[in-house]
Amino acid sequence: MRNRNTWLVVIVLLIAFSLWIDLSKNIVIYNPFNNDTPIVDRNVDIKLGLDLRGGLQALLEADVPEETVITAEELNNAKNILQNRANALGVSEITMQTAGTRRIVAEFPGVTNPEEVVAALKQTALLEFVDMGTNPLPAGTTIKTDFGAAEPVLTPPDAATSPVDAVYHTVMTGSGLQTASVTRSTAGVYQIAFELKGDSTAVFGDYTTSHTNQYLAIVLDKVIVSAPIIESPITSGQGVISGKFTQEEAQTLAIQLRSGALPIPIKVVESRTVGATLGEESIRKSVLAGLIGLAVIILFMAFNYQLTGLIADLALICYAIFSLMVFKMIPVTLTLPGIAGFILSVGMAVDANVLIFERLKEELRAGRNLRQAIDLAWSRAWPSIRDSNTSTLITCVILWFFGNTFGASMVKGFSVTLALGVLISLFTAIIVTRTFLHTVLDNVKSTEHPRWFGL
Repeated sequence: MRNRNTWLVVIVLLIAFSLWIDLSKNIVIYNPFNNDTPIVDRNVDIKLGLDLRGGLQALLEADVPEETVITAEELNNAKNILQNRANALGVSEITMQTAGTRRIVAEFPGVTNPEEVVAALKQTALLEFVDMGTNPLPAGTTIKTDFGAAEPVLTPPDAATSPVDAVYHTVMTGSGLQTASVTRSTAGVYQIAFELKGDSTAVFGDYTTSHTNQYLAIVLDKVIVSAPIIESPITSGQGVISGKFTQEEAQTLAIQLRSGALPIPIKVVESRTVGATLGEESIRKSVLAGLIGLAVIILFMAFNYQLTGLIADLALICYAIFSLMVFKMIPVTLTLPGIAGFILSVGMAVDANVLIFERLKEELRAGRNLRQAIDLAWSRAWPSIRDSNTSTLITCVILWFFGNTFGASMVKGFSVTLALGVLISLFTAIIVTRTFLHTVLDNVKSTEHPRWFGL
């Protein structure tokens, strides 16, 4: 009895918490000792996928010959860099996944400027620190460097050499960068402050010590961004890229530097913009279908199992409240197949109750008292409930790996929502329904009210 009461308190508190999350778009909890400082500030609005919200979908492919072998690590690193670039552009709720051995499927819900996103994804952003000697070239000049060449250039070209023919020495590449961010100088000019990694700090320090009063060009994709003079040795691993940047140009450059160069060249094979109109209609019809399905199940349970059916209906409503809370807290990005998976799990949620209640009828017909019948019904129905739900969860895992391997995000969305629905339905069947049954029925005599139990 004490254990049952404890579970009842836990369920009531969980219902209250779930309703708070379900009815909120943003939750803020302030520090009790400082009301100006929130300890929790989180957006819990429902996240909608590309097919429901609209946006951009792009298919990316490695831009190398077919016979070139691309490792899984290279493709995964390229995916992470591309995702970082898109995140830095302010695009939220991005989905990127590798598809096969050469492709990446990218989805950008809510994107209003597809051209900007595609352009950012295609940038290679090869940053080089190039030795210009005492003859700097102006910003915007395209040059050749010895990066990747078999023989390095030890002496910078003189002033008489044509920039078209000249080859300059790359002291270090952007792979040595730790961070890069936009700052403003004391004169209010936008610039990019950078910090180097440990090994690169020593290389950069040695070079700037031996080349004081010479020019070191900052080169991005073989185009000179700026060519500052080395006024003193830079041994701390921190520096600034200066130039006539606008705020947008500085921010774009910082994004490219933070993201790094792609390990393999990528091309956009296909991109398409998805409108939100179809998504709104799909949401409306999906919600309607879900409500109809829920109503039919509630009526079926109440008609077929009478009082116990009404208790199951209450547990089913708890299931819906808990599921929405979990989806918002994780958060789960809902797609149309994902909603279909959730609606399917609603039907499966009541499946365990059907097994329990049929067993309950059998135990009552065998002459058990109600308390014994409830416990025996649950224990004897449990193996069937466990096995059926386990097989569904295994199927969800297989679907998830299939969707992840082949870039089928909709299959992944279906498997995730279905798996979560199965797990939550197990909780409601094992804990919630059983607790409600004992709370309501322990003092009821089934022999006096057989119709209450569908007998």
